[in-house]
Amino acid sequence: MLREEIDALLGSYHGDPFRILGPHGGEVRVFLPQAIAVSLIRDETRVAMRQTLETGFWLGEWTGPYRLELEFADGRKEQIEDPYRFGPVLSEFDLHLHGEGTLYRAWETLGAHRREVEGSDGVVFAVWAPNAQAVSVTADFNDWDTRCHPMRMRDGGVWELFIPGVSYGVHYKYFVKSKYNGYEMLKCDPYGFQTEIPPKTASVVADLGRYDWTDAAWMAERAERKPLDEPMSVYEVHLESWMRHPDGRSLSYREMAIALVAYVKRLNYTHVELLPIMEHPFSGSWGYQVTGFYAPTARFGTPDDFKYFVDECHRAGIGVIVDWVPGHYPRDTHGLAFFDGTALYEHADPRKGEHKGWGTLVFNYGRSEVVSFLISNALFWLEQYHIDGLRVDAVASMLYLDYCREPGEWVKNEFGGRENLEAIAFLRQCNTEVHKIPGAVTIAEESTSFVGVSRPVYTGGLGFTMKWNMGWMHDMFAFFKYNPVFRKFNQNHITFSLLYAFTENFVLPISHDEVVHGKATLIGKMPGDEWQRFANVRAFLGFMYTHPGKKLLFMGQEIGQYEEWNEAESVNWAMLDYPLHRQLQQYVAEVNALYRREPALYERDNDGDGFDWVDFRDVESSVISFNRKAKDPRDWLLVVCNFTPMVRHGYRIGVHELGTYVEILNSDSHLFGGSNVGNHGWELAEEVRAYGRPYSLALTLPPLGVLVFKLARPEA
Repeated sequence: MLREEIDALLGSYHGDPFRILGPHGGEVRVFLPQAIAVSLIRDETRVAMRQTLETGFWLGEWTGPYRLELEFADGRKEQIEDPYRFGPVLSEFDLHLHGEGTLYRAWETLGAHRREVEGSDGVVFAVWAPNAQAVSVTADFNDWDTRCHPMRMRDGGVWELFIPGVSYGVHYKYFVKSKYNGYEMLKCDPYGFQTEIPPKTASVVADLGRYDWTDAAWMAERAERKPLDEPMSVYEVHLESWMRHPDGRSLSYREMAIALVAYVKRLNYTHVELLPIMEHPFSGSWGYQVTGFYAPTARFGTPDDFKYFVDECHRAGIGVIVDWVPGHYPRDTHGLAFFDGTALYEHADPRKGEHKGWGTLVFNYGRSEVVSFLISNALFWLEQYHIDGLRVDAVASMLYLDYCREPGEWVKNEFGGRENLEAIAFLRQCNTEVHKIPGAVTIAEESTSFVGVSRPVYTGGLGFTMKWNMGWMHDMFAFFKYNPVFRKFNQNHITFSLLYAFTENFVLPISHDEVVHGKATLIGKMPGDEWQRFANVRAFLGFMYTHPGKKLLFMGQEIGQYEEWNEAESVNWAMLDYPLHRQLQQYVAEVNALYRREPALYERDNDGDGFDWVDFRDVESSVISFNRKAKDPRDWLLVVCNFTPMVRHGYRIGVHELGTYVEILNSDSHLFGGSNVGNHGWELAEEVRAYGRPYSLALTLPPLGVLVFKLARPEA
């Protein structure tokens, strides 16, 4: 061994440890600084190794298989396998695909995996760091000594090392020493499946194959479904603050598998959407600044605990959507930032690589290995955790190079435009791969007029299943904030959305972003006294649930919570001690049930022929009416909305069939805290022409109320 190589190994900057460690032409060399004596053994044969002048290096003459016996200062003895007697483990083909950007199951290659190699059990560690001079595994099994387990570099800048004897539960990091500027840092595993509980940051070797799923029926049924033609009513949840123990502790995954699942089922939601559950160091980020993209946060339990939560959701008939953040990541030194002393996952140019508004870094979508990391991550959650869909955060920030940047702070694309062509290509490829998983959906949070977000890739679209309708949301808030006296001047806010409602596959969101940071909660946005505020919320939700598009409501809004959402506190469940709050909750349960049982409210969400205005011109009364139609032409509903506190008697609405119209929803019912004004449950159509239709109903419209009618047919 040359002195320079010994110094390099001691200094943790030797790039090829197998060159000097392990078996070499009749001699075995090991670096074991913890031991006071080391022997080579096989069966009954034993050869004591001699220590070189450099403390920790041991040499012994030997040929053939061997094990090492270590003796420690406290008298302990331990037998181990030598990691440096094993050959390469990762396949050349996987490394080629990784470099090409098409290794879409990269989590099976990179990261920490327990395997049997040449008859020995252990863990294969692998990490991508092409600009590192040396990388080593540091862990609790080597006392976090960065010198003990240097890794072997493979093609494409991937470092690997098989360490025998290592099992599940081990805490580890990678010590990365860069070729540049003396940079060195302990990094958590980008592909780590589990982490320590924050604020600790080490990765944990985890077994993802031992959980016994019980949702086979759900997964089989999901594969046959057509999500665009089915009801989707989503309860959006921040797990840390949905409900807490009396002492302030958050519920665990397994506790939420009982409490949250039962609650969502009782309120008749079809899905629960979780703010990002990937590991993040700072709770105040709500999970949107991810450092462990492949690990559910350890705050609430283990990976198996989270699988149990998803399993219980599926057993209860509830789909699970998880927020996914492929647009940016934080600068925390243990994470992806400046991973190997260079801008590896991010752009080197801050005009493309920094998100100034959020203080985060932007992924480099033009780098093949980054694309492989992200697409693999999307598929990982869908396959390993049986997640039913991904809601992709901040898509607009990915699509535009000038997003949140002033002139001179961004770089134009090759055609002189502002579109991020690399991000667009990534999103299209990611959606293509995700939709190969039967029944999986992707939903874009995209707030601009970018064309074709939820249109297929083969037609030039981005390939998302659905898109949040942010325009509808803002228009609704703009309309409802007005005193009803002035709503007649702003009726366009509630009718404009129907001009574009069928250009995308929309979700109507009332999300966490709209009930925080001074924006007020849903009920806090409403004018009037307490009764009018609750009536306005019921009318708002009544229109929302009858408007084309899937539905999403953030936690706390279903009980009329006045306080803005605070991630450090629970939903104010004490509000349910008061009747109006309980009755609003019951109303939400009822509109969810109505929505799920009436095909006219969901089957043709994305078909203009599934919606038909009766009248939107009565601005003086702030009344609108329309029909929703199912695929069965005999199955349709009449919806009438009165957005003022005035009761209107004998209000005539045109219909195209004679018969008895049953009032299947009245938001003003006393059951929901209303004044109980209505039509006694039904109304007969008369042969009086109205609004271009041969027949009509003379209705009593309740104050700030929404009515839904269904024609009673003999066969029903």
